Amino acid sequence: MSDHSHEHQSFETRAIHAGNTADPLTGAVVPPIYQVSTYKQDGVGGLRGGYEYSRSANPTRTALEENLAALENGRRGLAFASGLAAEDCLLRTLLAPGDHVVIPNDAYGGTFRLFAKVVARWGVEWSVADTSDPASVRAAMNDRTKVIWVETPSNPLLGITDIAAIADIARSAGVRLVVDNTFASPYLQQPLALGADVVVHSLTKYMGGHSDVVGGALVTADAELGEELAYHQNAMGAVAGPFDSWIVLRGIKTLAVRMDRHSENATRVADMLTRHPKVTQVLYPGLPEHPGHEVAAKQMKRFGGMISFRVAGGEEAAVEVCNRARLFTLGESLGGVESLIEHPGRMTHASVAGSALEVPGDLVRLSVGIEAVDDLLADLTQALG
Repeated sequence: MSDHSHEHQSFETRAIHAGNTADPLTGAVVPPIYQVSTYKQDGVGGLRGGYEYSRSANPTRTALEENLAALENGRRGLAFASGLAAEDCLLRTLLAPGDHVVIPNDAYGGTFRLFAKVVARWGVEWSVADTSDPASVRAAMNDRTKVIWVETPSNPLLGITDIAAIADIARSAGVRLVVDNTFASPYLQQPLALGADVVVHSLTKYMGGHSDVVGGALVTADAELGEELAYHQNAMGAVAGPFDSWIVLRGIKTLAVRMDRHSENATRVADMLTRHPKVTQVLYPGLPEHPGHEVAAKQMKRFGGMISFRVAGGEEAAVEVCNRARLFTLGESLGGVESLIEHPGRMTHASVAGSALEVPGDLVRLSVGIEAVDDLLADLTQALG
């Protein structure tokens, strides 16, 4: 459950203190790693603090879950072994065979694979919509729609969805709105305050922030839904381990300062790319020419560290840019302190090839880190040739 003692504090303070109470035994200011599977009971059913078995609850994971709820201003936060484990738990909690989901036409490849190859076999149907266009979302819905799924900014085309506008559509239809907030992080965007029912995170990315942990999270403002999710989390078992929970907690403490630097660096990189003769298009919501710029400016504090761009010369030229980068590490994932570069069509989004979500072959995606920005600009300049 969320710790309401921090609800009136600033984000930076909550990131450091929510869930992070001093250890009552030693006074340690950092919560211990409770690397334990089971707990001694004081007589049958006499649980200490409600702990009996670490799949059901673990004190280190509890600290993280309280912190997550506080950061998203939710009632319940739940931590999982990966972002996809969190999504799987959410879908199996909200949906039953015969139900229908609206998914974005620009979504993380793993999310699409979960819908198209796993959940679909369970009898759940899905339709694709341009979630930046409310009319497209309405047109994709039917009388069996139970969930609208949104990523904003989206992966990898950096599309922007007006969360409040889609929340109105969902509410009027009695449908749950799920927002994947991974690219923005709760520091830059607060989907629950804009009307979302559930927020999804890959904790692997900006929340952990150091490319050293895999994790996922769900946060909701609905206490009853939070209990249902917690039941399924325990029943399905894909929970975050204590050490992983501790690593994410440590990362979150610097989230605000890191996101400020990511955003500052990305703004400089996007500006450089818009002026480069070998770049045909830059996709970054901080650019005034981005079609979602005004909505992003309304619902985000800053514009984040993710940029995609298209390269003159097509797919092979884009691949060569990735191969020539030196300071930008060629690798999947995102959100770490170090800058990463990748080719979505052949890497993170290979699973959407041939579908309505297929990404352009000439697309390159950057996760702009917190290095000195002049070094990043120099590396991209030489990589572009």
